[in-house]
Amino acid sequence: MRASLLRQIKRLRECVPHAQASWSREENIHLTIKFLGEIQTSSLSDLSNAAARAVADFPPFQITLEETGVFPKHGTPRVLWIGIKDESGKLAEFHSRLEEACAREGFTKEDKPFHPHLTIARLRKPQGARALVAAHKEMSFEPAPVAVTELLVIRSELSSGGSRYTVISTHRLEP
Repeated sequence: MRASLLRQIKRLRECVPHAQASWSREENIHLTIKFLGEIQTSSLSDLSNAAARAVADFPPFQITLEETGVFPKHGTPRVLWIGIKDESGKLAEFHSRLEEACAREGFTKEDKPFHPHLTIARLRKPQGARALVAAHKEMSFEPAPVAVTELLVIRSELSSGGSRYTVISTHRLEP
């Protein structure tokens, strides 16, 4: 899956080399199920407990990476992404389950609809953005099945060198 994403990034970079984009590094590519923003360090154990409850008795499932898109849909694009197809509905069910578990721990539920995707680039400057977006939308992405077997609670720290991710806890989905 990561190899497919890296090939897509490489093709886009070669197609529009002058575009001003921050490309996702291989080790940072991830699917965000719930974003919390700033939370207190003292709340991390509550968050990990919620994650453990969400995965309890939830079996591994499969999703497919398959479409290209941009955020926002209207206006100046800022993010290039690869979409997720959830044919079984298990990802949506898992998302809902995690939202409920987090809400029981006092974390705010997300207002926006869940749109699962993998970010491959953030557009920082307008130079080359239109050409890059057009190439991304026109380029096909070979469907890639992905087995979902675990949930990670990750801390994200922004810096001038990009985001740094630290795994707080790992929760395996068990058959």
